[in-house]
Order: sequence, then structure tokens, then C-alpha cells
Amino acid sequence: MPPSPAAHAAGDRSLLQGLALAALAAAVLAAVVLAIGVGPSALSPARVVDILLAGPHSTAFPIGDLVIVWQIRLPRAIMAALIGAMLALGGAVMQGLFRNPLADPAILGVSAGAALGAVSMIVLGGGVLAPLMVLLDGYSLPLAAFLGALTATLILYAIATREGATSVATMLLAGVALAAFAAAIMGYLVFLSDDTQLRDVTFWNLGGLGGVTWQKVWVSAPIMVLILLAAPLLSRGLDALVLGEAEAFHLGLKVEQLKRLAILLVAAATGVAVAVAGTIGFVGIVVPHLLRLGIGAEHRFLLPASALGGALLLLVADIGARLLVAPAELPIGIITAAIGAPFFLWLLVRRRAFDGF
Repeated sequence: MPPSPAAHAAGDRSLLQGLALAALAAAVLAAVVLAIGVGPSALSPARVVDILLAGPHSTAFPIGDLVIVWQIRLPRAIMAALIGAMLALGGAVMQGLFRNPLADPAILGVSAGAALGAVSMIVLGGGVLAPLMVLLDGYSLPLAAFLGALTATLILYAIATREGATSVATMLLAGVALAAFAAAIMGYLVFLSDDTQLRDVTFWNLGGLGGVTWQKVWVSAPIMVLILLAAPLLSRGLDALVLGEAEAFHLGLKVEQLKRLAILLVAAATGVAVAVAGTIGFVGIVVPHLLRLGIGAEHRFLLPASALGGALLLLVADIGARLLVAPAELPIGIITAAIGAPFFLWLLVRRRAFDGF
């Protein structure tokens, strides 16, 4: 018996999804090479590849080029890709959890909660929180940002979800309220801060990758990699949640366990991204939504595609941040907001945005 049309359609969609993942992975690699070559001392893509293949201790290239590639721009490019992946992955998981394409860690106040945690550690780390900062060493800032993101996510979920249904209006208003409350507390902390702390706080609020070093990579990258490995475990459950919590429960899904894992993953992804680069908005809403339109809502493809798409978007935004006002550097949060805000307004005026997936 020949395959049914439905089987052909499923096969075609799987082929499209596989090609999309391969294309995104290739684009991310190309963007990493371009990002390494961009700067006051520009390097061609071919030269960047040669230096990377030669290794950090090669004698075939000037020491200045080796330092630029291996010590300055490579860790920045790696962090840009990982942070973009975290933000887009967090958005995709949150949209699946709330069953609404408007959900995003930045818009809903989760990023503001993470920023509040990080700013609290920056300002109070030399005083009230000094023992904790000494005890945790380099992990104090990511942990504080994670706890802030987790608290904001739990509050948002409790307010917006009733009996398995999520109110879009309540979700957006609660996100605005959470972000405003976090901003008020951060304003008070800014009032208490000294000049050095104020400069650091400003960095978090605008978002940027200028301070990335290998030390930050070694501290935060393992956490990000664990999140990337854990996310696919949620795919089947998020697909079932599209039908509703009651239906998912009858299909054998442990709904409450899935929700807890999803909330922890979103908080961890947002927290570690904010801890390294500050508040960078709209990546989590733009990337998953565009990919959902292109390759469908099946999370076993959507989650890895979102991670790759987020990495690509932030790498491109970082390149733009360094080129638009060269030799100065534009905060990357401005670039993503300029891209994401019009996109969000477009979603709001589309009736289908409120009809679920």
C-alpha cells in the first residue's frame, strides 16, 4: 500500500525541519567567524579561520592578531551565541508553558527580576551580602540573577494561570507590574550605590558584551550547556500541553512536574544570560515565533531551532552594535529592542496572536 498523503506531509515537514536546523547551525558558525573579524582591527573571515585552526600559540601569525582573536573576540562571540540561545530557548519554553506566543521573559518581567537579583548583588555585595559573595565567589552573580528570575516566573505563573487557563491580559499586566516593581527597587539600589557600582548597574540595564572574558565563559558556559541539554526533555510534554492541562494529564503527562521543570529552566536560562550580559529584550519573542511560523510548533524541532536562531540573532546584533557607531560600541540591548519592539506591536495587532497556536 502506498504511503498516505498525511505520511508524505509529515515527511516533508520533517525534512524541512531538518534542513532548517542545518541551515541555522551553518549560519551561526558563519556569524561567529564574522563577529571575530569585526572591530577596530578588522580581520577577514579567511584570516580568522586560519588563526582559529592554527591555535592560540601559533607562531605563524603576529601576536597582536592572536590576542585579538583568542583572548578578546572569541570569548565574546561564544558568549553572544550562548546568551542568544538562552534567551530564545527561554522564550520558546515559556510560550509552550503558557500556550501563548506573546510570552517572553523580557516582556513579562522575568528579565527584570533577574536584573534585580544581579543589581542587588552588585550594590550590596560589598556590604550586607559580602559573606555570601565571598562564599559563592564567581557564581554569586549568576545565582542572584537566577533567584530573581525564578521568583518573578513563579509570581507570574501564579497570577496569570487559573484552572489550566492563562489570561493574556492578566499575563501582560502582571509582567508590566513585575517589571515596574523591580525597576523601583533597582532605582533605590542605584540611589545607594557609589560611582563604580552605578556604572556596573547601568551596564546591566542597557545590556552588553564588552566585559566578557574567558573567566566568565568558564563560569557560565557549563550552566548554559546543561540547560541546552535539558531542554529537549520538555519537548513531548510541551506538545501535550497545547491541548490543555486536563487533556495532557489524561494522556499520562505529569503536568505539575513538567511545569516545575519548565519554570526552573526558564529562570536558569534568563538568570545566567542577565548575569553575564545584562537585560537584553525581545530575543525570546521574535525568534520562536518566526520559527513556529516556518517549521511548525513541534517542540523537538522548535527548541533546538530557537536556540540556534537566538544565537544567530544576538551574534548579528553584536556585530551591528560594533559597526553602527564605530569606533564606539552601542549597547546590544538597544539593537534587540529596535528589532523586537515593532515585531511585538505587529503581534499585538494580529488577532491570531490571541488565538493560541
